[in-house]
Amino acid sequence: MSAEKSEALYERAVKCIPGGVNSPVRAYGSVGMTPRFIQGANGPYVFDEDGNKYIDYVGSWGPMILGHNNPMILEAVIKTCQSGLSFGAATRLEVEMAEFICQNIKHMDMVRMVNSGTEAVMSAIRAARGYTGRNMIVKFAGCYHGHCDAMLVKAGSGVMTAGIPDSAGVPEGCTRDTMTAVYNDLDSAREIFLRYADQIAAVIVEPVAANMGVVLPEKGFLQGLQTLCHDHGAVFILDEVITGFRLTFGGAAEYYDLEPDLRTYGKIIGAGMPVGAYGGRKEIMDMVAPVGPVYQAGTLSGNPVAMAAGLAQLKFLCENPQIYTQMAKTASRLFEGMEKLLARYEVPCTLNSMGSLGCLYFTREHVTNYEIAGHADTEAFARYFRYMIDHHIHLGPSQFEAMFISASHTEETTAETLEAFEGWIKNR
Repeated sequence: MSAEKSEALYERAVKCIPGGVNSPVRAYGSVGMTPRFIQGANGPYVFDEDGNKYIDYVGSWGPMILGHNNPMILEAVIKTCQSGLSFGAATRLEVEMAEFICQNIKHMDMVRMVNSGTEAVMSAIRAARGYTGRNMIVKFAGCYHGHCDAMLVKAGSGVMTAGIPDSAGVPEGCTRDTMTAVYNDLDSAREIFLRYADQIAAVIVEPVAANMGVVLPEKGFLQGLQTLCHDHGAVFILDEVITGFRLTFGGAAEYYDLEPDLRTYGKIIGAGMPVGAYGGRKEIMDMVAPVGPVYQAGTLSGNPVAMAAGLAQLKFLCENPQIYTQMAKTASRLFEGMEKLLARYEVPCTLNSMGSLGCLYFTREHVTNYEIAGHADTEAFARYFRYMIDHHIHLGPSQFEAMFISASHTEETTAETLEAFEGWIKNR
């Protein structure tokens, strides 16, 4: 498979972009390759600059739930662009987006648009601190909540891949009030509350941890966290940047019957365009400027083009809930097929999945937290990744990223993927 154009672009990129990429999750260093530069995409496929076609399981890291280049979304974007790209002023579309979310998502009284998932988390934490008058935040090892200073403590995803549990450039004082518990270990959170209950402003958690692979919450874990927060006056924040509008239309909160005080969303709100949102209980959101004393701003927040794209996708998902059943069936066909092949050939791997999310771990252990995920053989993953991309399967270039199934994936793409997967097993 030719990669000459991608390699040439990478040689240019490293001279003017740190590491040659604008996000570490795009780097191929951990798999011993240079990145594939994507030229376009359609449905379940992406195409690189060399003309190679891949079945895509990245999906722009989740938001392309209907597949790439969806005609309905494209039409909404083009129509909106004809009136202008950005105004830095209030627009009808951002009101329609907020009304739609508040009317269709339980426990969402008010919502504010921002420009990324990181910004959504940063803003939600600030609102929680302003509301409670407390400073301390509880997070979980391996859960990634963006790159704001306070959250870069035992983060997952790109930080985990690079082997950097924290980040240079983050002053100690910025993380002093961040306490880290063990995912799926409710007692570890209880211990923190026993010591610091009157200082804890919020608990933030990925309801399905999708940045250390895919780690499912054990029975009672999320409900126990919610109870801890409500019993001690802390704000319960669900980070639904990955799970929002993906597990179900109502996200993990609906799936697990939770009542979060605040929720954060990412680019799925904009059908893949750079956007995010946070929202929840009115009394907390009323703390946000210009109504309240918690300052948060964004000149381009609620961008009309992003709102048009997001509204088109979210309305379609709301009106067609069978999409979730369809994706779950496609995902089950793929993941069950992979598990059968692993068992048949006695391959020492574990596969975690839920709905349209999945992750193959290169360890025999059942992965339930950050520590166990870290036992995975990343060199074995790198060999697997190289084989799969050479056979036209596009995966995230890290052991600790999720696979995303979209509504555009079919029985044909599943069969092709399983054929490549069996080929890897036979040639590993």
